[in-house]
Amino acid sequence: MNAFDFNVTARDGSEVSLSEYKGKVLLIVNTATGCGFTPQYEELEAFYKEFKDRGFEILDFPCNQFANQAPGTDEEIHQFCTLKYNTDFPQFKKVDVNGENASPLFKWLTENTTFEGFDGPSKLLLTPIVKKMDKDFKNNGNVKWNFTKFLIGKDGEILARFEPTADMAKVRAKIEEAL
Repeated sequence: MNAFDFNVTARDGSEVSLSEYKGKVLLIVNTATGCGFTPQYEELEAFYKEFKDRGFEILDFPCNQFANQAPGTDEEIHQFCTLKYNTDFPQFKKVDVNGENASPLFKWLTENTTFEGFDGPSKLLLTPIVKKMDKDFKNNGNVKWNFTKFLIGKDGEILARFEPTADMAKVRAKIEEAL
């Protein structure tokens, strides 16, 4: 099984087969519009502009599971992202990334990756919040917060996982390497 075996739901409710992206490098991201990491949309859009002509796609999955930071309808979220950050990459219907209602795609992503820890100054803020939500957070692959990123190779296999605190220069370097 790989990423291209999954179907996801578009903003309009239609089903999208990720097999449409075969042969491309994907960055799958769970996002939120009211998060301290929301400004990462700017860098993500810059990556998209830089690499989309080389076979790169960002797949944006809004998620409201972390401190209710993605309120609103799918259309309101989309309008926010396009107006504030000029995002042009595909944005899908809001999903759960953890728990019994988690999207099958995110279940697969989290079962096949491990949490590597938070980096930088945000580590001090995020760790106690995440620990309150998941006492065993260091020992499972669950998504810990908004803007967790999964890099998928052209063959549909997971190449890397980046926590929201990861240096975006490292994310960019891995994307370029995968292309």
